[in-house]
Amino acid sequence: MKKQLPLVEETEKLHWTFWFGVAFFVAVIVAILSFSIFLNKRLSAEESAPVTTIAIAGEMPYTTRLDIENAIERVNLGNFFNVDVNDVQKKVAKLPWVYSVSVRKKWPDELKIYVVDQKPIAHWNGNFLINENGNAFQADVTRLNKNLPAFFGPEGSEKIALENFENLNKLLDFSELAIDELVLTERFAWQLTLDDGVTINLGRDNRVERIQRFMDVYPQIRSNKKAGQQVDYIDLRYDTGLAVGWKTENNKERV
Repeated sequence: MKKQLPLVEETEKLHWTFWFGVAFFVAVIVAILSFSIFLNKRLSAEESAPVTTIAIAGEMPYTTRLDIENAIERVNLGNFFNVDVNDVQKKVAKLPWVYSVSVRKKWPDELKIYVVDQKPIAHWNGNFLINENGNAFQADVTRLNKNLPAFFGPEGSEKIALENFENLNKLLDFSELAIDELVLTERFAWQLTLDDGVTINLGRDNRVERIQRFMDVYPQIRSNKKAGQQVDYIDLRYDTGLAVGWKTENNKERV
């Protein structure tokens, strides 16, 4: 009888080891199934999580929030993860007053849109505007919050017109004058209309020198005008001299 005891003890040990292994295996299976169910529910919840907040910011004196909301109204915002920020960016960038736009998502439900508007410098050929980089664009001019000068010129000469406007305007500022209208002809001759109504013909060459000549003689021209007269134009297309045209102050007719 004493010789059978080790066999019984070993049998009992194997019995408990087997059931412990079975229990551990079942626990692992249950844990895996529970984690799978949890993960599936979490992913399902995330898949149905919509964008609930649209944060719009930037430098927008002309573009409105409503413009942006209308531009992206067809974008599906029902799934945060599936929202295509590039698509949103393209749609907002098509708005006429928008110069640049950046879009990003912020967890868990926010879409952030940052917009920078165009900075208009002048009207261009009646139907367009020119921005600070000399690029023409079309937009609703009724949204302008200030008066702008008018530029006219051949297609493709926008940057040349802007550069000359800025350079000549800096010179005229010393005489407390400014350009209201700038015309560049097909032959690249320049004509300016100042904010006091005087038209200046500069021709094609030596624009800076001719503006300086104008600034030197203009005070004297105004001081010598007759009663009821006003300077109409000054033609500087001469090597040394100039020609002056006059008009009456009341009916603005040339005399």
